[in-house]
Amino acid sequence: MATDYAFTQRVEELAEYRAGGDHLLTLAVPPDEPVGTTLEHVEEDAAEAEYLDSGSTDEARRRALERARHLLHDYEESGTPEHGLVAYVGVVDGDLVEETFDDLPSPVDEAEFVSGNEFDTEPLERTTGESRRYGLLVVERGGAALGYLDGDAVEHVETVDSQVMGKTKAGGQSAQRFERERRRQKEEFFDEVGEEAEREFLDGRSGAAGASGDAAASDGDGGDALPVDGLLVGGTTVTVDDFLDGDHLDYRLEDAVAGQYAVEYASERGLHQLVERAREELEAAEDRPARDALDAFFSALEDDSEPVAYGPEETREALEYGAVDTLLVSEALDADEIREFETAAEEEGGDLVVIPTGFDRGARFESAFGGVGALLRFEID
Repeated sequence: MATDYAFTQRVEELAEYRAGGDHLLTLAVPPDEPVGTTLEHVEEDAAEAEYLDSGSTDEARRRALERARHLLHDYEESGTPEHGLVAYVGVVDGDLVEETFDDLPSPVDEAEFVSGNEFDTEPLERTTGESRRYGLLVVERGGAALGYLDGDAVEHVETVDSQVMGKTKAGGQSAQRFERERRRQKEEFFDEVGEEAEREFLDGRSGAAGASGDAAASDGDGGDALPVDGLLVGGTTVTVDDFLDGDHLDYRLEDAVAGQYAVEYASERGLHQLVERAREELEAAEDRPARDALDAFFSALEDDSEPVAYGPEETREALEYGAVDTLLVSEALDADEIREFETAAEEEGGDLVVIPTGFDRGARFESAFGGVGALLRFEID
């Protein structure tokens, strides 16, 4: 599978293509459906196109259909890929455009064969898993709220009301008896919140299965992955600590807690506040693989602990020798150049990491080394 950055660039380029007629074809084949089913639809359209009056628009459509027919025929012989297939074929400004994705991170969810003056990238975007999905839980003595963070979208799905008494005791009650009753009510409420969280985030009652497979936590018994990539918990610090330390959450959700944050409202408003408080750490976590690779690169460079290559020319030479273990390229490079490096790394069994420029070391890597470097398996002369 392509790196996130290069993959995103390919999708963005596809979305920008435009044609004068309906000869940009989008084809999606789920893993449980034979390629031949879509191939039949393409062949029917191709046969129909043969009877149309000749013209530039009709000719472009015929070219696209013919190329799509050959492409699907090849996959029909080899079989539907593990997660299905998404392909784009069309003619733009007289040139044939073709992009095929058959190594997808998650399965294609439905079959599609459409033609128009632009490509439909939604079937592909739904397979990428790029938008991480988090469970959201705000818990206070006065109530609780549950929801999801899906990409940038916050979804409120449930509110749990609390019957816990306030701090002012009822008349005639001793302070100790009142506090015992209040504690009992709080524990019952916390148990209710934990059960609601289990129904929502483990049973996936609201269709939370959009989490990316690599990032989602798995249960301790080797069962299915959790339907969220992590759980963010908010509330006043004392209440959240009390809730999390009290064995109210299923152990799988406890293991999935990605952070806890001070939040004042046990409501939809509180869910948005929770996301804002967590935003910086979530963004930093997304950059963590790049930061770790870059730290290893600079460390090896500074103390001569491991062999490295830096600069486009020296790194290309290391690739030719098959010496590259981890290839680092800056996001500032042209997308075609990133793809070139990615292909070279894959051919030699190396990993590619795209380095953002939005932090100091990322910017330094781009300016000092031309945005290209590598951690090597062995020294090259």
